Amino acid sequence: QVQLVESGGGLVQAGGSLRLSCTASGSIFSINLMNWYRQAPGKQRELVSTINSGGSTDYADSVKGRFTISRDYAKNTLYLQMNSLKPEDTAIYYCNADSITYRSGGYVATGYDFWGQGTQVTVSS
Repeated sequence: QVQLVESGGGLVQAGGSLRLSCTASGSIFSINLMNWYRQAPGKQRELVSTINSGGSTDYADSVKGRFTISRDYAKNTLYLQMNSLKPEDTAIYYCNADSITYRSGGYVATGYDFWGQGTQVTVSS
């Protein structure tokens, strides 16, 4: 089985920094696109940042210049470095993988749309 497990959330003052991590566990061969989403209270989940298997990245306008997404391919880990945090960044942050190829018993399988459990980020003013 493949799971995404996040860590690194917490409470920080405005202007501070946090780094989120998301590790994929299991017998993994490859992960395609990985994303960070966030959902603030009373709002829809929004895409924050994306990184593909080749390392190309994209960001929501609201976080450009402040957040940096990266991957450690050997560790199957996704990161989000968040700097200059603002109160409006307060949300639950979720990692997502659009497809993962992994060993399942004696077979190779590909699963789609994996999500982590979410980690709370709270930025105080």
